[in-house]
Amino acid sequence: MGISADPVDRQRTFDETNSLGFPLLSDPDRKVAAQFGTKRFGPIPSKRMTFVIDTDRRLLGAIKSETDMTTHADKALDILRSRS
Repeated sequence: MGISADPVDRQRTFDETNSLGFPLLSDPDRKVAAQFGTKRFGPIPSKRMTFVIDTDRRLLGAIKSETDMTTHADKALDILRSRS
């Protein structure tokens, strides 16, 4: 699942353009971002983080990088592979 403060229609366009294949949650008031500790104050967007959560809802890892987007997928896959 992906979550951002973008409105639903912008997320739909992003999904269609990139063929994501997973749900996107619109969090325009950034309530979910606040719960995950990624909310910033003012007009600055939320911090970019990836959380790897197991099926039993345990946090397996958190990836934080605002400059290297590929590190999110790579590190998330490393976390998942280490469990098998």
